[in-house]
Amino acid sequence: MADAYDEARRIGEVIRRARVLAKRSQTDVAAALGYHQSKVSRLEQGRGTEDSRVVRAAALELGIPLPAVGLAAMPETSTCDTETEDMHRRTFLAASIAALTTPAAPAAGHGDLVRSLLPGPVPAAEEPQDALDLSDRVTAVRRLFCTCDYAELERVLPTLIGSLRHAATGSSQAAGLLATAYQTSASLLLKLSDHGNAWLAVGRAMAEAERCGDPVVLASSVRVQAHLLAREKHTAQAVTLVRHTADQLTGAYDKRAPRYLAALGLLLLRGVTAASGGSDRSATKDFLTEAKDVARYVDLDRPDAWANFSPTNVALHAVSAAVTFGDAGVALETARPLMRRHIPVPERRAALWVEAARAYSQQGRLADGYQALRIAESCAAQDIRRPAVRELVADLAARDRRRALPELHHFSRQLGVPA
Repeated sequence: MADAYDEARRIGEVIRRARVLAKRSQTDVAAALGYHQSKVSRLEQGRGTEDSRVVRAAALELGIPLPAVGLAAMPETSTCDTETEDMHRRTFLAASIAALTTPAAPAAGHGDLVRSLLPGPVPAAEEPQDALDLSDRVTAVRRLFCTCDYAELERVLPTLIGSLRHAATGSSQAAGLLATAYQTSASLLLKLSDHGNAWLAVGRAMAEAERCGDPVVLASSVRVQAHLLAREKHTAQAVTLVRHTADQLTGAYDKRAPRYLAALGLLLLRGVTAASGGSDRSATKDFLTEAKDVARYVDLDRPDAWANFSPTNVALHAVSAAVTFGDAGVALETARPLMRRHIPVPERRAALWVEAARAYSQQGRLADGYQALRIAESCAAQDIRRPAVRELVADLAARDRRRALPELHHFSRQLGVPA
């Protein structure tokens, strides 16, 4: 292990010296390679040197003899096609999943949804359904999540999962749709603070994503797993998982499909959440910078989008990170332009005002915090009733010891939390 670490550092130093001698900046080299500057920085630190494709590209760009970076010479005509490159990415993604997946035992609850996640015989199909119909049904459940209709989502997911399990027995496309349904189940269970069953859903999503072989579906499953790791305070593992996976997907943004870029962007934003939760300001800044770079090429900001990634979503995560760091003033300053902007996705609108409420709470502005929560409620009533927000309301009410805000206490009672 020590020998491998020393060799990685040596390769990184060779690349750094060649760049300095060429009088080129990290940003310049990264642009030539189609990557973000932080990727070259990590490469020079000896991180990511196991990816021979990236090391080879950097060596050729800087005129470094390939043997000097541990690579054999290769004929110029032997270049990787897109399919080979994608297979390479899938190998790295699958390795990261296998190394870091550690599901906990599921807890009971949520009836039909949990039963649909449990292993068992593939259910019989009610009636034949084509791929387009199944895809439309998956899009519909994603919309239910984005519009915060959690009750309806919990009702329809089990039937959809049953249909997809039957279709996925002989179809990689259906396996990808099934992975997305499991991802949505995990996200819903996280909203409900049911981490045990969320692990169950994540495990199923990972298995189907690997079987599907689509790097976009894999990245989305990794994102949900990282979310769960971060929620359970395994922030370092979550950051490592996001960093490792994102490194396999970055580059050539102007040539990527919106679906690909949205999956990558959302993965990077999950890195923002994990890094800020672990008090790592440097990693948080890096993830935000990379996400902003991706957002220059894609803007999917609507409830019916396959994935809701846009410059607005990046800004929302900057607000959330500032709140997590306790920088309430910075959070509110960042949030103000967003408060005047139309955000089409209800779940994202509600998230903005909930984060604003947290920032007001940090400043002791209980009345402003209460008003922000009422605005959030008007955006997505069911989202306000999830456990994390109810805890915030209970905290605000408990701090109003003189009961100067009777409406806050009434709101608290409406949500069924201590006033």
